[in-house]
Amino acid sequence: MERVGAARDLVLGYVRALNAIDEAMRVAIPSIERLADLVSLARSRRINRSDHIGTYSYKVHGAGCRFVSDNGTEVDVDFAADGSEVFDLWRLRGYGLSLPEPLDVTDQEMRTAVRSLQPLLSSA
Repeated sequence: MERVGAARDLVLGYVRALNAIDEAMRVAIPSIERLADLVSLARSRRINRSDHIGTYSYKVHGAGCRFVSDNGTEVDVDFAADGSEVFDLWRLRGYGLSLPEPLDVTDQEMRTAVRSLQPLLSSA
């Protein structure tokens, strides 16, 4: 059960990091209403597809964006048609492995953690 707790911490850490990125991007680019707006701004060439803003670098890709903080922590996210953030086990694993103290948990531990957090994640 301890490993599932670590997986829960990883998922919650990812969500906190994503929220911090959202806040930093909104401050740096006041015209965005939500993080997903970065994709449309890059597609319309109003911002570069990759750049460094504050303590984050970003690279727009397909339906999402990859952010890397100055300490090397990576947060990769896709955006649904409605602009909501979408992530999967692969993105969670990448985040965990990029932490200053890397955290590697199994897919099953992450699935269990995500299921236990589903009400919170769906309302975020």
